[in-house]
Amino acid sequence: NYKVLEKICSKTNLSVDFGGGLKSDNDLQIAFNSGAHQITGGSIAVEKPEMFKRWLSLYGSHKIILGADCNNGKIATSGWLEISELNVIDFIVDYEKIGICYVISTDIAKDGMLQGTSNDLYKEIIKKTNVKLIASGGVSCFNDLLILQELGCQGAIIGKALYEGKLTLKELQTLC
Repeated sequence: NYKVLEKICSKTNLSVDFGGGLKSDNDLQIAFNSGAHQITGGSIAVEKPEMFKRWLSLYGSHKIILGADCNNGKIATSGWLEISELNVIDFIVDYEKIGICYVISTDIAKDGMLQGTSNDLYKEIIKKTNVKLIASGGVSCFNDLLILQELGCQGAIIGKALYEGKLTLKELQTLC
């Protein structure tokens, strides 16, 4: 998807976070050369932690986002096909100790369901860490975003709610 990334970055003023399938140093270089402002690594942070830590050291904490996707509090990898034994809070805390600042956490049980967000999970992450948390999964309406903002989330990933007209761009502008 690097060509799509390059098109988006060259034709807009958006700061793009690129993730999914980043497995090598070369993948990272291509993503940044294609215009990505930040990258997100999830499975790689579990399966090849030394590589992910090297990326963090090379590019800095402002360029690398930790993907902490989970199901029932356990980290999920490989496109959510595998559930590890790693506790999501412990996983984030361990990476925060070595410099991670940004975390995207998706509760995969909520993703695409339009049934509200995992506020208890996000409260716990915010309580036990100092990361800039981007919540993902379950946003169903504007009120969900207000709650996430009140909890202290840095941002939220919105997909289905926008596609299905549950949220409008005009509503989203009021949050900026």
